Amino acid sequence: MRNTPTLAPSNCQDCPRRQQALLGCCQLDELNLVSASKTFQTYQKGQVIFREGSRLNSLYCIFQGKVKMTKTGGDAKEQIMRFAREGDTMGYRSLLSDAPYACSAVALEDCVVCMVPRPDAQSLMQQNPQFTQALLRQLSESLTDTETRMLHMTYKPVRERLAGALLLLHRTFCQDGARCDIPISRDDLASLIGTATETASRLVSEFKEEGLIATKGSKITILNAATLTQISTQYD
Repeated sequence: MRNTPTLAPSNCQDCPRRQQALLGCCQLDELNLVSASKTFQTYQKGQVIFREGSRLNSLYCIFQGKVKMTKTGGDAKEQIMRFAREGDTMGYRSLLSDAPYACSAVALEDCVVCMVPRPDAQSLMQQNPQFTQALLRQLSESLTDTETRMLHMTYKPVRERLAGALLLLHRTFCQDGARCDIPISRDDLASLIGTATETASRLVSEFKEEGLIATKGSKITILNAATLTQISTQYD
């Protein structure tokens, strides 16, 4: 049974995600500007929020739900680049470079996403140095994380990559490190670690037999994060 999406507040000052997001850098008059112009949209699981190669219309702030950011390779296969969750911002790379979206954004679960029109986001960049610095910091952190994961894919065995990916998913989906069910298809898991779906499924079964995780359908629960950490860092 699906959870009913929560409607985003019309006033950004009342948003519980504000201090997590770029809007935490904004002054009262700037928040009023954004509140007056922003819209929000609900997306069902699997629905595309924006597509790779499309032109920038808005800066996206996730109010509720989880999102995967993907790129399509030369073999037409989808590669997951990163995940985004409540309080995260999407589309800032295109906002900074005035280029088409480098990735597609797809809802991993039912989502509510606020959209700040491009002119207002650019106005914030021009008027608020803290906002721009926060954008640049997010871009730097995102690029560093992606580069590190791509490097690991070149030299780490698949078993170690899967352990690292499960820990990443745990940090993305589970609040404050608490145990929770992670909804992730085996296809997405294989895309994340750069292997075949059959290989990902086999290794998931092995981890389950070893008592490191539990599974129910497509959902995975981390049972032993410490051992998964040891496995994921074996070649560091």
